[in-house]
Amino acid sequence: MAESTTESTGRNESDGSRLGSGPGRVLVWFYGVFTVAAASRSIVQMIQDFGKAPLAYVLSAVAAVVYGFITFSLVRGGERLRRTALVCCAAELVFVLTVGTWTLADKSAFPDATVWSDYGAGYLLIPVILPVLGMLWLRRNRAAA
Repeated sequence: MAESTTESTGRNESDGSRLGSGPGRVLVWFYGVFTVAAASRSIVQMIQDFGKAPLAYVLSAVAAVVYGFITFSLVRGGERLRRTALVCCAAELVFVLTVGTWTLADKSAFPDATVWSDYGAGYLLIPVILPVLGMLWLRRNRAAA
């Protein structure tokens, strides 16, 4: 028996450890940093002046939740979380492209920046690159059928 399954989680231990190892460890680090950055930014902005740009601040909070879930999924592993993280990465990319395009097309719509403004230009474009790398890694590590 080459693979072991944990009874309480029903996940394959080798699949779980694989997501957060190798290049996955770098993704865990980036997603972890972005979770803290987006959450900190949104909390401070909401406390200081929520009325100034509520949409931007709520979008930063949404980004933090998405980043946090993907981080958790990469660390925890398992096929179900891998698939869910893949969907979250795709949604994240859609959000980045939508908000990025919106902020470029209508600067007045966002009086203050979000993590995803201008495709994440304030974060060296990492917000637009990260979900693509995440999807590639998650697809590469799907469980053998």
